[in-house]
Amino acid sequence: MMGILNVTPDSFSDGGRYTQVDAALEHARQMIAAGADIIDLGAESTRPGARPVSAAEELDRLLAILEPLLADCEVPISVDTSKSQVAAEVLRAGCHAINDVTALDDPAMAGVIAEANAGAVLMHMRGTPRTMQAAPHYQDVVAEVRDHLCERAERALCAGISRERILLDPGIGFGKTLEHNLELLRSLPELAQLGFPLLIGTSRKSFLGALTNRDVGDRGPGTIASVATSVLLGAAVVRVHDVASAVDATRVAWAIRGGRLGEGSLE
Repeated sequence: MMGILNVTPDSFSDGGRYTQVDAALEHARQMIAAGADIIDLGAESTRPGARPVSAAEELDRLLAILEPLLADCEVPISVDTSKSQVAAEVLRAGCHAINDVTALDDPAMAGVIAEANAGAVLMHMRGTPRTMQAAPHYQDVVAEVRDHLCERAERALCAGISRERILLDPGIGFGKTLEHNLELLRSLPELAQLGFPLLIGTSRKSFLGALTNRDVGDRGPGTIASVATSVLLGAAVVRVHDVASAVDATRVAWAIRGGRLGEGSLE
């Protein structure tokens, strides 16, 4: 269970709520108490249409909270960044993994992660956050996402990142239409055959709003349905805002599935 901690002013769901250190720490404590196994710290919004920020600005936001977070929290901390310069600094500071929405587009990223012997989440995204929802198109979304993730996993392995520390994320909502997202979720068993644990992030996303006609703050039930379904179909990790309800849903789904959590580790 990965709990989302955004220290951004402009994230689509909770932008501005946790930019102060005390508020961020308290929220992290609450998520851990509710059952989060990993805290995912982000300082650059990747919502559709988001503007990029400089590495310096991203690091200023991250380092203000990362040191106290590492001292206060007993679970692994991943940092959501696509910049190798940022990754190098936060790994040096002690974070355990990098959650890269571009899956190693930065040519130095794989080496930085490997040198730190850290975990890596590799996500598929078509385009950039600013452009990704401008009429995304695929001939075969499942095949194209699968092939991309396979190629990026191989790149990570060749750079020296440990196989057991690689997770793959099909990137729900990142350059996909509603039907693309649904096709990918239905096809999780196929993606799981790549041999890496799958991380799925559906929490509060716009495709749930399209299905339920609910605003961001009212997408809890839709999120829980997608979390439980993802686990039943093969997800090893789910990334969520509301940890407590997702933990309950995941426990039920795991019991029905009769399985165990994936063998991948970010620590």
